[in-house]
Amino acid sequence: MLLASINLNRRLGAVGARSNLAAWLREHGVKAVLAQEPFKPADRRPPSLAGFTFAGGDGHLAVWTSEDIAPPAVSSPAPWVQRIELEWLLVLQVHLDAYAGAARAAQLAELTAMTAAEDGRPLLLCGDFNLAPRPEDGLFGAETSTFTTNAERRMLRQLMLGAGLVDTTAETAPAFTFERVFSGKPSRFRCDLALLSDHLAATATVTPDATVRTGERAFTDHSALLIDLPVTGRAADPGDVLFALSELTGKDSAAPARREYQPHKTAMSRQAPSPASRAVTEHLTGPLRVRSVLDHGCGRGADIAHYRSTGLYAEGFDPHEAFGWPRPERTGFDLITSMFVLNVLPDPWQRIQVLKDAASFARPGGHIVVVTRSPEEIAKAAADAGWAAHHDGFWSSRSRGTFQRGIDSGEIMALARRAGLAPAAGAPVLPLPGVCHAVLTKPRT
Repeated sequence: MLLASINLNRRLGAVGARSNLAAWLREHGVKAVLAQEPFKPADRRPPSLAGFTFAGGDGHLAVWTSEDIAPPAVSSPAPWVQRIELEWLLVLQVHLDAYAGAARAAQLAELTAMTAAEDGRPLLLCGDFNLAPRPEDGLFGAETSTFTTNAERRMLRQLMLGAGLVDTTAETAPAFTFERVFSGKPSRFRCDLALLSDHLAATATVTPDATVRTGERAFTDHSALLIDLPVTGRAADPGDVLFALSELTGKDSAAPARREYQPHKTAMSRQAPSPASRAVTEHLTGPLRVRSVLDHGCGRGADIAHYRSTGLYAEGFDPHEAFGWPRPERTGFDLITSMFVLNVLPDPWQRIQVLKDAASFARPGGHIVVVTRSPEEIAKAAADAGWAAHHDGFWSSRSRGTFQRGIDSGEIMALARRAGLAPAAGAPVLPLPGVCHAVLTKPRT
């Protein structure tokens, strides 16, 4: 899904600006408009935008979505920030204070608390931050501007470090998004930013577009950010979830997912243990001194019999009731196995939640081994079978509701960090050709 984040400088009420914006949106195929200062706050009704539906907001921050997708849930925790539930991705659209560095630093501190409360959910923070992230991102004349304070930059770094965000438009040579002349000197800033969860950076593209402020059909004085994300917009049914914490534990969850996904249909019927489970018992359980195992997302449970045959205490869990492996009452397992589960879940948020849930069964200091299909295998299967793209992967069968994404070891590690897990130092590498895996550990504290 292509998003556009733009400071419209209150110009959307003008017919000419609105017409130029609509033409630009059509030209680029934008599906959602995240606008800062879109119209005068005193206006009672948001201006209409051809081909788009107003999803929520006001003259400070507002969202429009293409008419062919369902509008997301939109709320305003504060006048300067908007919370947008874009399928599995949480978007925080911001317009920080334009005048006082102390106010911006305080707002960044609030953002840090907001992102921490999201408990690892994939994030996009975008909008007009009204600051230069680095000294070279703000110039007054030929000199570095003093507009942004060191305190702001420290708070921005804390926000990004704590939430695991990357500055997607940071380049060696800054692409300034705002330029004006003050006191006879040009003032140039890269202040319109898109901060994205680091594990999404490889599957998203962010492109500044200065033509909206400098071209013949300009309609504002800020560059736009075109943000292409691995999100497939579709009609929402908020009562349904897939393999999220609400289904796993009975607790409420904000994670959006739908029953059209049926990952249990990817479960294989095996008469013998999987090569992955054999690798675990041959190479992992001994060195890690494992005595108890939980196969999390066990499907029909063929691997559990194998673990038991080697003398391990083993149980299984699968949320698909027909498989007959209900949620165990016991916790404190030495080892949790997650075999080919993450790659059938249709978005990163659900994968993070499943890792969190798997880890809840492990003892402190225990281990989690995750095995996934490789990106190369999935790419070949998708090309051979003509699978349709969906989110960051493919429908392997749209009619059956089955999804696949190839996930390499680096991505497993990135998702695991969001789930509070760490790489297991010194753990053996499993000889599993053609698939990817990671051995993780649950912190003792």
